[in-house]
Amino acid sequence: MALTTSNQFSAGTKAPDFTLPNTVDDTLVSLSELKGTKGTVIFFICNHCPFVIHINATLVKIANAYQGKGFGFIAISSNEIENYPQDGPKQMKEVAKKEHYPFPYLFDETQEVAKAYDAACTPDFYVFDADLKSVYHGQLDASRPGNGIPVSGIDLRNAIENTIASKPVLENQKPSMGCGIKWRSTKS
Repeated sequence: MALTTSNQFSAGTKAPDFTLPNTVDDTLVSLSELKGTKGTVIFFICNHCPFVIHINATLVKIANAYQGKGFGFIAISSNEIENYPQDGPKQMKEVAKKEHYPFPYLFDETQEVAKAYDAACTPDFYVFDADLKSVYHGQLDASRPGNGIPVSGIDLRNAIENTIASKPVLENQKPSMGCGIKWRSTKS
């Protein structure tokens, strides 16, 4: 498992649009349908990454806490599934059910959405305001598997709270880190 950090995603950047299958209910959904009235959190995750497994329960708590406050939450998996079949749509649906995801879990089979967001790792978090302009791209918090720091979601929570309160973009945005997205090999 290679440790990968998130790429730069400038504040103010408009969220790239997408339409993807929701593995939870087998529907095709778009960003415009899923976005929140106050803001939207888009995050790239997958089933097998220990960094994602480590934070799943806190992700669910944060989504449950803020969805009622006008925030949309959208999980996307972009891993290629030929070499990582555990990240396929059927398995995504099972994980979403087991973890009680209160948000859609979308499958980016072509990896075009991950490329549009310049996503690099799982987990990789993006927070957008009501106009879908980027206000945060960074870590959930400083907890990592085995580092002894409890999972709190403080960085993501602060970004959401700032957005709700219409405060300026957080200055100190630490990159997320985790497993690198499993890209398809480019065959020539």
